Amino acid sequence: MNPRVKEVSPNPDYTIILTFENGEKKIFDVKPYLEKGIFRELKDLKIFNSVKPFLGSVQWKGGQDFCPDTLYLESKTQTSAPDAKRPGN
Repeated sequence: MNPRVKEVSPNPDYTIILTFENGEKKIFDVKPYLEKGIFRELKDLKIFNSVKPFLGSVQWKGGQDFCPDTLYLESKTQTSAPDAKRPGN
């Protein structure tokens, strides 16, 4: 069984930063789902930003959610904070 989501933070580029129970931080891209069914509602950033951890996964105000295994397996390891500017860049 894969680790479950402990914390989630939305980003304005339709990605979410996930913190898993094992301490890993990963980024999950929601953009590929925004044209499918109930996920279309998430194009509204106000709704997208309503994401919360829920039973080891995440859930939005409208009831949209993902399988915890999908979140873990399809997310990318976060190596640095998104949009972080490094000195000299």
